[in-house]
Amino acid sequence: MERRHILAEGRVQGVGFRYFVRTKAIQYGLAGYVKNLDNGMVEMEVQGPTEKIEKLISELKNGGNMFIHVERLHIEQMENKKESDFSIRY
Repeated sequence: MERRHILAEGRVQGVGFRYFVRTKAIQYGLAGYVKNLDNGMVEMEVQGPTEKIEKLISELKNGGNMFIHVERLHIEQMENKKESDFSIRY
């Protein structure tokens, strides 16, 4: 079990990216959140089994639809938190 902080750069706001992230995170049984930032990036914290987080990261790189274009992901390890669900924060 691990937790990662992820920042996504590119065309990731106004294109359904947060909903895509939430859908995939729930599909993989991950906890955490996704949130738009004022600088145009999207912030995520995801927690769960390493292999499930890696699958999510792979999905993020491919994008969820033709409008999403992830140019870069910044990924850092974090300490685990007591969370059991995944949400979109505003």
